[in-house]
This record gives sequence, structure tokens and C-alpha cells, in this order.
Amino acid sequence: MANHQQKNYLVTGASTGIGYGIAAYLLKQGGRVLGSVRKEADAQRVREQLGAQFHPLIFDVCDEPAIGRAAEEVQELLAGQGLAGLVNNAGIAVSGPMMHLPISEVQRQLDINVLGVLRVTKAFLPLLGAQKPAAFPPGRIVNISSVSGRIAAPFVGPYAISKHGLEALTHSLRRELLIYGIDAISIQPGAVKTPIWGKAVEEIHTFPGTDYEPLLKEAQATIAATEKRAIEVERVAKVVWRALSARRPKTRYLIDANPLWYWLLFNIIPDRVMDGFMRRAFNKALRNRG
Repeated sequence: MANHQQKNYLVTGASTGIGYGIAAYLLKQGGRVLGSVRKEADAQRVREQLGAQFHPLIFDVCDEPAIGRAAEEVQELLAGQGLAGLVNNAGIAVSGPMMHLPISEVQRQLDINVLGVLRVTKAFLPLLGAQKPAAFPPGRIVNISSVSGRIAAPFVGPYAISKHGLEALTHSLRRELLIYGIDAISIQPGAVKTPIWGKAVEEIHTFPGTDYEPLLKEAQATIAATEKRAIEVERVAKVVWRALSARRPKTRYLIDANPLWYWLLFNIIPDRVMDGFMRRAFNKALRNRG
């Protein structure tokens, strides 16, 4: 029989990285975690690693029928209880110069990072308490955004667009859901130490034969440097827990190894000054070409 004092959380993209870390941390806090994965093999692996209080759900955030079936499964599993929190973590990062990227890649980026969050949220809103009369206390929505939701660096345009969109989605949802008491909160990490950084240098596409090739080769060194200062996954998980458990959480949380830099970037340094920094870096890379 379920423990009626136990809180239930749903985390998307729980197979690896940030999602896995969040799921593990919520379990340590005594919760039961339902985590989405895309493959049966991942479902079995994560369940074995995290234990009996982890329940895998198999769906892709782009597959609306599968999400609907998962919502029905969760409703049956909770047997009259609700979700204390939904953590929308699943996402991808598409990179490259916008003028050379296929539109289909930008569409894929937005479909997963923005519309995927909306699909999942809509499906699970009733279990978060979006109905009157309410059968259980309202839950919270925590969306894993990025510092790219506040700034837009070169060569990660699709990702930045998606995270700017996710910020708008989060804050619109929070205001619309005030009538139910459901909060929506944005988590904005900088670089996080996950396996993606170990592969990024090898996998970055340099668009050979274009004017951007030398700049993207230079970006490989920047990615390697970023990996060294990346924050630990558990630091993100702790902030997610704070957003889910605090009596009066912030509407957004910035997490980075150097938050002062981002404060300056967001509030003090003019856009044209940043453009000048970029121009000088680009000119240096182009002079070293060949």
C-alpha cells in the first residue's frame, strides 16, 4: 500500500545526466519518483540503480499518444493521490551557424525543448491539481531552462531560441495557473558536468568549407575549457529540491560557477559591448586561419 505521506514527483529525461541526478536526489528526500525514459533497456537499468521507489515511464516528449498513456498509468498508480512536482528536464542542444543549419534541425530543437514541455505539462496538469474542486494539494512545475534562456551566444542559436521560449512558457503558465495555486519555476544552469561535455569536442560539426569553419574549430577549445568549470549535477538537483519544497520559491534560479559574471552580463554589460568582444575573438580566429 502506498504511503499517503509520501510525495510523488515526475522527472522527464531521467535516464542520464541532470534528469538522473534530480531523480536520485528526490528519492533521497523520501519521495517517490516517476521518471520518463525512451527505451525499455534504460527503464530496467535506472530502476535497478535507483530502487523500488523509482517507477519508469516509457515515452518520448514528442509522442503525444504515448504521453497520454503514461498519464493514465500514473493516475492508476497514484490511486487518488496527486503529483507534488513535475520536473521538465528532457531536452537536446542543436548547434551550428544559423545560416547553414537545416530548418528541420531548428524545428526538432523547438519540438523537443518547448513543445515537448508543453505536451507533458498539459497531460499531467490534472494530477498537479488543475481542476476544481481539487482532490489534493496543488503541485509545482519546475522547468530546466538554461542561462541561454537569458542570453544568446553564437552557434547555439536553436538552443537559445528554445530556452527563451521555455522561459516565456514557464512564466505564462505560472500566471495562468494562479487560479489553481500551481506554481511554475525556471531553473537556469550554466554548464553542468554531464557526459555531454566529454563528447562535445569530438562531435561538434565544424561546417567545413564555410566561413565559419575556423570559428567552430576554435569553439572546440572553448568547450574543453567550459567543461573544466562546469558545476556538478547534484548542485542543480539541490536547487530543484529547493524550488519544489520552499514555502515561497523564487520564480527563477540561476546556477553557475561564476554567477557574478552572469549578473554583469544580464544587467550591466551593453549588448554592443558584448558584440565587440565577439568581433575581436572572431577576427583573431580568422587571422589564424590556415
